[in-house]
Amino acid sequence: MKDVAIIGTGGHAKVVADIVLSSKDRLVGFFTNDNSVDNFMGWPVLGKDTEYNKFMDCYFVIAIGNPDVRERISNSMDGVKWYTAIHPSASVSTIHISIGDGTVIMANAVINPYAQIGNHCIINSNATVEHDNQIEDFAHISVGAKLGGTVKIGKRTWVGVGASVKNGISVCQNCMIGAGAVVVKNIDIPGTYVGVPAHRI
Repeated sequence: MKDVAIIGTGGHAKVVADIVLSSKDRLVGFFTNDNSVDNFMGWPVLGKDTEYNKFMDCYFVIAIGNPDVRERISNSMDGVKWYTAIHPSASVSTIHISIGDGTVIMANAVINPYAQIGNHCIINSNATVEHDNQIEDFAHISVGAKLGGTVKIGKRTWVGVGASVKNGISVCQNCMIGAGAVVVKNIDIPGTYVGVPAHRI
């Protein structure tokens, strides 16, 4: 059993807390910079994220959707043990899988063989990460999104709810793929892409 502290007190933190408890680990509490919150979901607020060093015996996980914020916080927390949160209902292959530190894989997500997932990523509920995918650090694959085989998703890119990426496609870093979008061509320019087929706006 691991003692786990969660950074964040929003909706995403509620889901991460459920993963911690479903994994039979112990939730110690939350960190937030919101001074109006002193407890969350019945657990104590342990301080601001800058006060993490008072709890170095704990494992930490950042439960904040924004990839830039996750990156900033992770870079500021020296010497901590990161908790990789995988919901027991997720289907994660045992064949040549790599999942980075601090990544969260939510309920009913599917991770297939030879997938490589970076640090502090979010693979949300019912998302599909097919074989041979490469997902770089701080990416977010939203609820119900589907990545075909041999897809590459760049650093800090967010694939929206129910979006799909065709087999063999590469999406560069710092992109937002809108909800329900269908990506059928490589994306080489950072930006926001929406529609069927997806186009830059």
